[in-house]
Amino acid sequence: MSSRWYPFGQLVLARLREFYREPVALFWVYGFPMILALGLGIAFSRREPEAHGVDVQTTPGSDLADEIKAYLEKNGVRAETNPAGECSHRLKTGKTELFLVAYRDAGILHVKFHYDKARSEADAARDKVTEVLDRYESKPPLVVDDPKLLDAPGTRYIDFLMPGLIAMNLMGGGMWGIGFVLVEMRTRKLLKRLLATPMRRGDFLLALLTSRMILVVPEMAIMVSVAVFLFRVPLEGSLLILIVTILLSAAAFSGLGLLIASRTEKTETVSGLMNLVMLPQWLLSGAFFSSKRFPDAAQPFIQALPLTQVIDALREVMLEGTGLSVMGWRLGVLAVWGVVSFALALRWFRWR
Repeated sequence: MSSRWYPFGQLVLARLREFYREPVALFWVYGFPMILALGLGIAFSRREPEAHGVDVQTTPGSDLADEIKAYLEKNGVRAETNPAGECSHRLKTGKTELFLVAYRDAGILHVKFHYDKARSEADAARDKVTEVLDRYESKPPLVVDDPKLLDAPGTRYIDFLMPGLIAMNLMGGGMWGIGFVLVEMRTRKLLKRLLATPMRRGDFLLALLTSRMILVVPEMAIMVSVAVFLFRVPLEGSLLILIVTILLSAAAFSGLGLLIASRTEKTETVSGLMNLVMLPQWLLSGAFFSSKRFPDAAQPFIQALPLTQVIDALREVMLEGTGLSVMGWRLGVLAVWGVVSFALALRWFRWR
């Protein structure tokens, strides 16, 4: 009986040894789920009902908004008072999940919420505020008017989401489109053939970078067109600034791809390294939810990530119409990432 199952047992052992000797497999089976759970756990461990607090719309000649703000803050809800236009702008740009309008009619307090029904956090914030104000206005009881559910372009979750998706596409295309191709050329011995030519390594790497910059133009044209014309995401800012932001972003991520692949010899290794670099940015940079959910101590690191700056820059251009004077520092950060990455890749690159 033992001789019958001996080959089977050896095959199982061989497969297990092969698995545990492969760092990439270990990372994806054990490391990736752990990092993902840890990152999302940190992001959502603080269970505030709202991400950035709620806004209370002010009314000229009335102190009611200030009273409600003070009571909300006393009961654990972060609140700000702003005029109607500022409330709408803050909701549009994702700085708050909802705003409310409060007024008294025949001595009874009425509250009307304004929010996008696609945001689950807006529902949680509304329920929390309603619970708090029920205690504030117990006699006579609080009246909650029918909410104004926002579906105009610029006020929806899809408007917050699409710039994040465009930025993630820029990161994935730049890093995989450069890094993976370069390592594949090395494994197929193509770089050894190029080594025999009088070509400079700088020209070769710059050609890879330039080709990626050319390819990103139609790719991003399609992405932005889908966002603007199909999903009606607004484009409030300058088209020229948007193009500059996209090109600088592509250069930064392509530079990172070159740097990672400059000495990597196997496609399995470059796959692991690429995902190791991109994973923290997927989690921390605020593509799907605000990066402000993470602790304040983590914010300097989060703001230093290129994907964070790309996402914030795209949202500022598309949703707020921000000019270069305000968001120029973000483009500067991306330019530094691109230049430093390319310089290091050029220094460390080897043909074989």
